[in-house]
Amino acid sequence: MAEKDTPRPQQQRGPMGGHGPGGHAGLVEKPKNFWRTTRRLMSYMSDRLVGLCFVLAFAIISVIFQIRTPKILGQATTEIFKGVMKGQSEQKAGFSIAGLPINYDKIVHIIIIVGLMYLASAVFSFLQQYIMTRISQQTVYKLRKFMKQKMRVVPIKYYDTHSNGDIMSRAVNDMDNIASTLQQSLTQAVTSTVTFIGTLWMMLTISWKLTLIALVTIPLSLIIVGIVAPRSQKFFAAQQKSLGLLNNQVEENYAGQQVLKSFNKEDNTIETFEVQNKNYYQAAWKAQFISGIIMPLMIFLNNIGYVFVAVIGGIGVSNGSITLGNVQAFLQYTNQFSQPISQLANLMNTIQSTIASAERVFEVMDEEEMKDTKANRKVEDTNNLIELEHVQFGYEDDLLMTDYNLTVKPGQQVAIVGPTGAGKTTIINLLERFYDVQGGAIRLNGTDTRDLDRESLRSHFAMVLQDTWLFTGSIYDNIKYGREDASKDTIMAAAKAAHVDEFVRKLPDGYDTVLNEEASNISQGHRQLVTIARAFVADPEILILDEATSSVDTRTEVQIQHAMSELLKNRTSFVVAHRLSTIQNADNIIVMNHGAVVETGTHNELLAQNGFYATLYNSQFSDNVSFD
Repeated sequence: MAEKDTPRPQQQRGPMGGHGPGGHAGLVEKPKNFWRTTRRLMSYMSDRLVGLCFVLAFAIISVIFQIRTPKILGQATTEIFKGVMKGQSEQKAGFSIAGLPINYDKIVHIIIIVGLMYLASAVFSFLQQYIMTRISQQTVYKLRKFMKQKMRVVPIKYYDTHSNGDIMSRAVNDMDNIASTLQQSLTQAVTSTVTFIGTLWMMLTISWKLTLIALVTIPLSLIIVGIVAPRSQKFFAAQQKSLGLLNNQVEENYAGQQVLKSFNKEDNTIETFEVQNKNYYQAAWKAQFISGIIMPLMIFLNNIGYVFVAVIGGIGVSNGSITLGNVQAFLQYTNQFSQPISQLANLMNTIQSTIASAERVFEVMDEEEMKDTKANRKVEDTNNLIELEHVQFGYEDDLLMTDYNLTVKPGQQVAIVGPTGAGKTTIINLLERFYDVQGGAIRLNGTDTRDLDRESLRSHFAMVLQDTWLFTGSIYDNIKYGREDASKDTIMAAAKAAHVDEFVRKLPDGYDTVLNEEASNISQGHRQLVTIARAFVADPEILILDEATSSVDTRTEVQIQHAMSELLKNRTSFVVAHRLSTIQNADNIIVMNHGAVVETGTHNELLAQNGFYATLYNSQFSDNVSFD
């Protein structure tokens, strides 16, 4: 709203506000209810069960082709070995041979079969990846769509109690995390499981003794992971915390460059940065080192197993208990055997992180929605445009308004005054039904606003706030935002009335000038003039105006004041006043303090009461300062 001074629940801000792919590997957020959230996530894929069945089938077929090839290829090695040994035997027996008696036709036949199997594996892998990509993206598209719809119906209180970074993290990072896992990790889990089982089976068909030797390394690997992983988790947590503090400082320093330089605080800032940077370095190298030694240790154990298999397999070949091709195939399976175990271990962390992301998304979807408050209440016959009758309201349990009454006739001006933090935006929140009253009623033309659609109610209002909001786009489109069906003549007339035309004509691209993300390529005063022009285009029945101009130059201030005066003519208005001299002729003045309405009346009536308003008025003019 106009000011950030309304008493509300504090936003929950964190140093990073990021989840999903942006999070650091090694620091895994645990889901609160893994299986329930998993079932709920899978329910969004229920209309694509046929596609999922094809994905699983293609993944399994691809892996089967993949794990069968080493043993078949080993037959070629065996055939070559047989030919070499036969040739050597014949030579030793004194036979003259022109070449080794190797069956090259059979070898070529085997190589063709292996090539076709690798090709088939690649084709099925491509098909399952293609289908899964479409399924995952369609699922996340549906999730994003539902979340967007949900964000339209959650009450404003949700936005007041959650930081923008947290909401964006759920809508973007967590969604990307889910998409990535659905696309890759699900099929990876299937292929790794099938690869593990298939490889183990193929190893057993070759030699159960060699298989036992290969299996010895598994418990040793698990012991290493069990000892090292918890230690690295602790250091990753410290690293993430240090990184958050470091990012905060860097962001703060860059945002406040001018202030830092004007107070000659560069050296102090560098010293503080060095401390934070050193803390991050200490935590980071420990985390990376501890987690980094897992893979070398795993490789070392695998190599030990590989050596024992090679030695014992070689002995088996020498005594004829096993063929050379089978030993070659077994060594390949030994290398493949550890991969699915590592992949499944990594996938557990990835899947846990993804389910945690899904929980965060579902938390938004489970938020309470704005209630349907229509009850066909009696429509009062009145000449008043707006009536507040026995209104009770509070952001928390404590009521800020206990029995507030106000009547506003068409064309009247109501001023809202009070010191910073007084809660001047509370009245605006109630008028536009950003929050609903907890007692009493607010009526528009005699109709209780709770019986009106929020969109219909807000079509009667337009707001011009101190904190201007302009979107990325041209100045023309930003003005047209007030009413999309407005003609070009209407938009140009509004621009001239708001003194926008004067400065826009001097810009190289005129009305086609594209404003950047924060509209920082035009001045604060010009931004406020554009919002006034937007209100002119909207042509509202009721205007809500924040008339602060403290951050603009004198000439622009005069232009803004003139544009506001033109906008207020013959229009019902609520003005958040910062200088009491501008609202002395208001038809009603609402005085607020500590979130509650303390006085109501005209300027003269309030001065005569000699209360809080009189104190504000006298202090402002006697000291020539603003009470803000």
